Amino acid sequence: MKILPIENLRGVIEIPGDKSISHRSIIFSSLADTPVEIENFLRGADCLSTVECMKSFGADIEIDGEKVLVKGNGLHGLREPENVLDAGNSGTTLRLLLGLAAPQNFITTFTGDSSLRKRPMGRVIKPLSEMGASIVGRNENKNLPITVIGNGHLQAENSKLKAIIYQMPVASAQVKSAIILAGLYANGVTTIIEPAPSRDHTEKMLSAFGARIEKFGNTVKVYPAESLTAPKKITVPNDISSAAYWIVLAAVTKNSAVTLKNVGVNQTRTGILDVLKEMGAQIELENLRESGGELSADITVTSSKLRGVEIGGAIIPRLIDEVPALAVAAAFCEGTTVIHDVGELRVKESDRLQAIADSSIKFRQAVLKLRRRI
Repeated sequence: MKILPIENLRGVIEIPGDKSISHRSIIFSSLADTPVEIENFLRGADCLSTVECMKSFGADIEIDGEKVLVKGNGLHGLREPENVLDAGNSGTTLRLLLGLAAPQNFITTFTGDSSLRKRPMGRVIKPLSEMGASIVGRNENKNLPITVIGNGHLQAENSKLKAIIYQMPVASAQVKSAIILAGLYANGVTTIIEPAPSRDHTEKMLSAFGARIEKFGNTVKVYPAESLTAPKKITVPNDISSAAYWIVLAAVTKNSAVTLKNVGVNQTRTGILDVLKEMGAQIELENLRESGGELSADITVTSSKLRGVEIGGAIIPRLIDEVPALAVAAAFCEGTTVIHDVGELRVKESDRLQAIADSSIKFRQAVLKLRRRI
């Protein structure tokens, strides 16, 4: 097989549905009293792990291509799973469902694949334990398998989780979402304070479901709820993390112009666009629309001359998954690009920082070898 270089990149591209929003659309729809139709659902392994877990909690979920019909039993209608719940490789599935399992009137045990069993869960177990949840896990409550003894299982006057004020040491949408889900069942207003804003898909979608969630700067307040009122239909926007590579490719390739349709442009996820624009990329957003509390748009990017930049601090949570794509863009910049505060990438499914460094070394070696031949 021969792979030939392209002269330019032109056309319209449809990216798969957003993974983060697909997860949440399944979970929250399963907590509603009325059916919800989900369009453009991402049928990846991680999201399907969430589907299977929510089925075990009693939700009726039918998948037909990229369309999903979810029939839940209400916010207080989950049932005890008959078996151990397998989150597969999905940290989102596990962390969010730990928060959901904590206030229930039954016991839930979670496991996952070999990679997920190595990932740290103490950061989500700590705030849930402060709310009164009983959680037991391997390695001093840090790793899977993990068993949650639902607080409602205690059948006592203090069986509800208690509302807390929690100062998060690290900005994490998954940990924040777990606390929010637990907070829906708590005995008062739960307050979460982040060091910097992380993804707010949970806040936006739950608000669209009628939950009372207030946000002031880096502070989120969650009020207990008796029920959720679901929209009849949710259209999942396309994934900006997947779009990032096409955006970078079009920006660094001469005479290119690409439009990516229906891409999610939640402001907590558009750090990649802000940095690329700072680098000099020509990017335009058109046709803004909203579904399930989430904004999407058509993104058009044209060939650009990029320059190196230095980034870090508050913007990092808004682009943490797009750092590999930014590393590619940096390779085509005039000047040096420096990215700070991305240690979180070392505890993902793999050490992504090491992978970027290793790939850069191999790329450099290949270029030097090619130059010697020339």
